Amino acid sequence: MADIARITDVIEPEVKALGFDLVRVKLFGHGEIGDEEHTLQVMAERPETGQLVIEDCAALSHRISDRLDALEANGEVLIDDAYRLEVSSPGIDRPLTRPADFERWAGHEAKLQLKQPIEGNRKALHGTLAGRDGDTIRFDDRKSGTVELAFADIHSAKLVLTDRLIAATRPLDTRGADEILEEQED
Repeated sequence: MADIARITDVIEPEVKALGFDLVRVKLFGHGEIGDEEHTLQVMAERPETGQLVIEDCAALSHRISDRLDALEANGEVLIDDAYRLEVSSPGIDRPLTRPADFERWAGHEAKLQLKQPIEGNRKALHGTLAGRDGDTIRFDDRKSGTVELAFADIHSAKLVLTDRLIAATRPLDTRGADEILEEQED
């Protein structure tokens, strides 16, 4: 199994070198059924806009591919099986992966999945982000009211697409979105 922490350690400097912030690195897919491959998903953003344009994604994809290829040429294989690299902006209904995300998006609706249940058996929360204090996340849950959670206790979190979120999000730059880039395989 691939070491996602090592993969992240390799990818993050490449993201930073282009002036972007790393949002998430995730490896998914099984590669066991037919032609299904693993997907290495890298989400990044420009700190000033919270997005990447197509040219940013292409530049970052090439940079990451070159770095992974160089490691493999030197004998360090980070992902054993075939995989597809997917580089993208996190989008409007983005995953919340860093403690600062919970502060930045305070006041917006979100869904959280916890590692351990609260109130007996609840692992899923739905409500409004209420900010953070260090690594303590405040969340106004629709069922429980205000709860405080350690960031480490959150399995996953994601903003919910609402009119308020759309209004708060800068318009996406769609330059080149209708152009299809194809690479020739040798």
